[in-house]
This record gives sequence, structure tokens and C-alpha cells, in this order.
Amino acid sequence: MLPASTIGQSTTRSLGVALVVVIFHAQASFDAEAADTPAMSSKTCASEPVFASGEEASYEWLARIKAHANWRAKVRVMPGLGDPYANWQRAEDTTERCFSGPAGTVCQFTGIPCRKK
Repeated sequence: MLPASTIGQSTTRSLGVALVVVIFHAQASFDAEAADTPAMSSKTCASEPVFASGEEASYEWLARIKAHANWRAKVRVMPGLGDPYANWQRAEDTTERCFSGPAGTVCQFTGIPCRKK
């Protein structure tokens, strides 16, 4: 039987090696996905960005929701775009700006609408 101090060191060493292997594997997986992203890009995007501004709100989170909703609504009614393009998460070259003042916060969002192919 091994002394307790040796068992602890052996276990720690094994866990350390296992952790390094897991981290290396996760990083390699992430790098492979990142490298494949441009080739696997399955989005079709509009040619021009869309700008939308929200209404004043007491809280920034609410001003952001209003600006997102206005951006989506604007994209939905645009000829040639519509509902498939109205997803902010798929938009390219996005800019989110929020301004706070005495009357509240207003957010402005600009992004190129994209849809899945």
C-alpha cells in the first residue's frame, strides 16, 4: 500500500493531466469550429444596414428591448426582406448605442439583416 501523501500526489497528477487533455480537446474543437465558420456560413444578408431607434425608457434594458422590437418591425416590412431576416442575433455588422438623459434612456441599433439559407 502507498503512503497517503503519495496517493494524493498521484491523484492530483492524474487529475491535472486529465484536465489538460479536456481543455486541449475543448480548445481544438473550438478552433476547428471557428475555422469552419466562414466556409459553413449559411446566411444570406441584405445589401444595406437597417437603423432603428427605440422610445425613451426608464431603464436601459427596457430601452434595448424597444430598439430591438423596432429594428425587427422595420426589417419585417421592408420589400425583399421580411420575417426571415428579422432576427437581431443573425444580423451582421451590428452597432448598439444607448444614451441616457433626464427623460430616460434611448437606444439605437444598426445592423445588416441576415437570414438562414
